Amino acid sequence: MNVLLIINESPYGSERAWNALRLATALQQEVPDTRIRIFLLSDGVYAALPEHHRPEGSYNIGQMLANLIANGAEVLACITCTDQRGLWASKLIEGVQPGSMVELAHWTAEADKVMVF
Repeated sequence: MNVLLIINESPYGSERAWNALRLATALQQEVPDTRIRIFLLSDGVYAALPEHHRPEGSYNIGQMLANLIANGAEVLACITCTDQRGLWASKLIEGVQPGSMVELAHWTAEADKVMVF
């Protein structure tokens, strides 16, 4: 199965990004041969930063994303969104690549399931 998760929300403030990554992790662990692709869009690109100011004891989005990548997930961050937020000057999580709407269109066409968070 080929699953695409599109994350639009910032990593903290709501739990949408967290829930998306929880689902992606569960799919990697529980559903064999699942291809996970994650496209970070809008404020979702902030999830690609390795360090966050997060509430004490809160989940760590950066670590969750890094673990997913280490286990084979592909992650693209919208290059337009990162440019608008000045993030390409920042160090991003290893394995996060710049992505375009064209790539998102291809990933969407190839996906068996698309979920937007």
